[in-house]
Order: sequence, then C-alpha cells, then structure tokens
Amino acid sequence: MVRGARQPQQPRSRLAPRLTGTVEKPPRKRKSRTEFALKEIMSSGGAEDDIPQGERKTVTDFCYLLDKSKQLFNGLRDLPQYGQKQWQSYFGRTFDVYTKLWKFQQQHRLRTSETSYLNEAFSFYSAIRQRSYYSQVNKEDRPELVVKKLRYYARFIVVCLLLNKMDVVKDLVKELSDEIEDYTHRFNTEDQVEWNLVLQEVAAFIEADPVMVLNDDNTIVITSNRLAETGAPLLEQGMIVGQLSLADALIIGNCNNQVKFSELTVDMFRMLQALEREPMNLASQMNKPGMQESADKPTRRENPHKYLLYKPTFSQLYTFLAASFKELPANSVLLIYLSATGVFPTGRSDSEGPYDFGGVLTNSNRDIINGDAIHKRNQSHKEMHCLHPGDLYPFTRKPLFIIVDSSNSVAYKNFTNLFGQPLVCLLSPTAYPKALQDQSQRGSLFTLFLNNPLMAFLFVSGLSSMRRGLWEKCQEYLRKINRDIAQLLTHSRSIDQAFLQFFGDEFLRLLLTRFIFCSATMRMHKIFRETRNYPESYPQLPRDETVENPHLQKHILELASILDVRNVFLENTIDDY
Repeated sequence: MVRGARQPQQPRSRLAPRLTGTVEKPPRKRKSRTEFALKEIMSSGGAEDDIPQGERKTVTDFCYLLDKSKQLFNGLRDLPQYGQKQWQSYFGRTFDVYTKLWKFQQQHRLRTSETSYLNEAFSFYSAIRQRSYYSQVNKEDRPELVVKKLRYYARFIVVCLLLNKMDVVKDLVKELSDEIEDYTHRFNTEDQVEWNLVLQEVAAFIEADPVMVLNDDNTIVITSNRLAETGAPLLEQGMIVGQLSLADALIIGNCNNQVKFSELTVDMFRMLQALEREPMNLASQMNKPGMQESADKPTRRENPHKYLLYKPTFSQLYTFLAASFKELPANSVLLIYLSATGVFPTGRSDSEGPYDFGGVLTNSNRDIINGDAIHKRNQSHKEMHCLHPGDLYPFTRKPLFIIVDSSNSVAYKNFTNLFGQPLVCLLSPTAYPKALQDQSQRGSLFTLFLNNPLMAFLFVSGLSSMRRGLWEKCQEYLRKINRDIAQLLTHSRSIDQAFLQFFGDEFLRLLLTRFIFCSATMRMHKIFRETRNYPESYPQLPRDETVENPHLQKHILELASILDVRNVFLENTIDDY
C-alpha cells in the first residue's frame, strides 16, 4: 500500500485553473461535521498561531465546497427514477460543484509534512474525545457504529504518533483495548482477530525503542527526534558548501517481520521523524526580547514533502519516484530511503553492470516463508521484483541523496554518476555481530543511528535505561561531536565534492554527521570486527579524515567514559580492516 498526499495520477500543475471570486456561504440551520472540525481547529490555542489567515480561509472555503457537493449528490438519489429531463439540471449543478471542488484541491493542495495540519487533526480528534462524541455508540446494538469508533481511535493514535505525543498514545491504546474487549464480547463478528492484531501492533510499536530515559520518579521521558533549532551543526565562517535544499523524500519500507502500525514500519517512522522540524510556535517567537514586527519576524520553516510507501510494487515505487522527480524544484534534492529485504544475484555474470549485484525487494504476490521468497526462474534472468541500482540511474539527472538499509545495501555502492549531478549513497552494514542482541524486528540499528544516535550508542554499549540528567549531558556532548565532524568534512582536502554540495541543507547535514558518528562508533566497538559490520558510502569517504580520524575516536572514548562503558571500545587507533 502507498501513502502520500499527492497522487501521481494528478500531479501538481503550475497551470491549474484558479477559482475566481469568493465563495458565498448561505446560512445553515444545522452545523455539519466539517464546520464542527473547523471550529475546533481554529479555537485550539497552539494551532491557530501557526496557521496564517490565508490558509484558514482556504480550509473554510474547502469545507463549504465539500459540504455543498455532498448535499447535491445526496439530493440526486431523491429524484424520481422515471423521465429523462427533470434530472439534467440537478446533475449539471452537482457536476459543476464537484468540478469546482477538484479545481480548488488542485490550486490549494495542502502540503504534507506541514506540522500545523497534523495539529489541526489532533485538535479535531481531541475535541471528539473530550465531548464524548461516541459515548452513545456502546448502548446501541449496531456493530458498524462500534467499528467506526474503533477506526477513530486507530486514526487518532496515528496522528499522535506522528506528533510524538506518546503519553496520549498510551492513554488511547488503553481505551482502544477496552473498546475492543467490549466489542468482541458483545458481537460475534469476523473482524475480532484483526482488531486484536491492531492492538498488538500498536503496543509493539510504542515499545520499539531499546533504551528508556527515566525521570527521578522512574516515569519515562518522551524524547523528540525531530530537527530542533540547535539540532544540526551550524555552518561556520569559512565553510564552503552547496546551496541545495531537501525538497522531496520517498520513505520506502519493505522489511519482513518488522514491527509496524497502520502501514508504517518502525524504520519508516524513525526516518520520517528525522526529516521533520520541531514545531515552532510563531507567536511565542515574536515575544522574544528584541524581536520586532518588521524584518525580524521569523519565517515559517518548511519540512520536505514526503511520500510514505509501505511494501510498494515496483510499478508503484517507480510511479511515485517519477512524479517526485518531475515536480522537484530547481536547486533542490530528492531523498530516497530504502528499508527493505536484500535481493542477491543468482549465478555468475560475465559483466559487472548496475543490474548484476541485486538490490532490494519490492512487493509481489509470491509466497514468503522465513523471510525468503520462493520462486522458480531461469538463473540467467534478473530479479524482476527488485529495485536494482540501475533502476535509479534516470533520476540521477537531478541531485539525489540515497539511504539504503538492507542486507544487500552494498549493491548500491556500484553506482556510476552519469550526469555529473550531486549523488551520495549512505549504505547500512550488511550484517551485525552475532553477539549483539537481535533487534531487527524492532527496527534497524543503522536507521536508529540516523534517527537517535545517542540511543543507538547506548544500545551497542549494552545499556537499556538512563536517567534524564545523564541523557541531557550526553546529548550536549554529542552536539559537540557533530560540530567537530562538520569541521572534519568541510576542511577535508580529499573528500568528494558531492558531500559538500549536500552539506548546506540542515537535514542532510545532520544525516551525514550522524552517519560518520555511526561508522566511527562501529569501527571502534570490540564486537564489530568484520568489514560487513560497517556502513559504507558512495562516493567513499576518506577514512583517515572522517570515520577513522583520531580526534573523532577520542571523542567517542570520552562519551563512553561519561557512560562508564569504555571497556566495550578499542583504545588504540585502528588502521587496517
């Protein structure tokens, strides 16, 4: 299945027709649900400050057109089924309103990855919960109404997960559990097993983090992994980097047996969070000392647009990739994140081309047993349900940033930059040490390093919990490490310029520094001793100036000393692998 606000069948068009004039709203006797939702959204304290007046008017106009189209469509069903002419005028009016609605959606397509819209949804769902909107459902002998209530809870949980409101998620999960128990007790329906599976999935999802951060009273601290204002290392004077910015990202998840909820795997969720900015309340920013109404007014910071593709087929993946490529603005970057099962080449090949090293699996209708696909085919043929490195070649005509987390990630280091555009591939280890506790179902260690490097560092160090004070101390030291890594990259004389071209963007800068920290940590860890245990990249990074730099190694040992886990790391500088 595929998630994404923009559908490739109707991609955004700069030539989309515009509606002229304003939409007049006739008086209504009964408020619709859209009006109720809008009222709750606009009356919520935080959301209103983040939504400009123009966008609030857009939502209002859209709600009116949506309600009008539904009224006219429902009216068509009340017309007599005989005769040939009496329905034509009604049909014409209905068609005209639906046409206006479609044009309005094309012109004012709401961007995904805009946190204010998630806040709107949260306000809407919260109002339903606070006003006990579904309180009477359990008193009626109608299972379809109960299912509607259960779906509301599932959607509310997804919104809270995306907003990192884990405390609310836990309350909702408890309420959902009670509702499912009541539902299965009252009605003997076929979907009981499915709803219990939903409950198990969300419970496993919120417990996927391998390390708990605790307050002094042993309550769990909710940590945020979005990009904060001080998250990415700042560009210092003298650093020469490119001016590219991350505009679009395809986040693809196709790992067997990984914890998921609502077509969102743990790896997809973590990468999604890594590509989000921490919400900033503009009203509170304006109240800062020295902030003036004119030139000092803070600008709204946009998140990159994201497609979430859960187990897509090759056709679906390629369609969305082509749509994103087509719409990519000038001086922008397309990011592709692949978390998928590896597909390895069969037999021997006389050539070493972009289709001879395998790749990652795309969805198909074949049976999966123990994570391995069962299929019979001629070994001289290439795997058709596989995204090969060569499949991405056409899209290297524009700046491309690729992250591959797979058991065959190294297939993507055999790239050839045909068009001279900036191109970087960050590749996960293809295997992890057997001595390391298997956490693959709860998400990949490599993606965890890119999302929450301190938590990943604690995990490989054998720690499962930490006090909040020590956590914050280590986070501050990790920010220092990131600043030093940024200096190592920008001062390197032998580094490929592609890395520096991407380094001007905050998201990509943070991903690159975390990648180097991940690689350096694994190379110094005592149980990571095989080459396949280390991340790789295309183009290759100069080891002595980055992942094996003595200055960086010293920092890692100091961080280990703060945590009292220095014994799991090698003390001496490693030169050969």
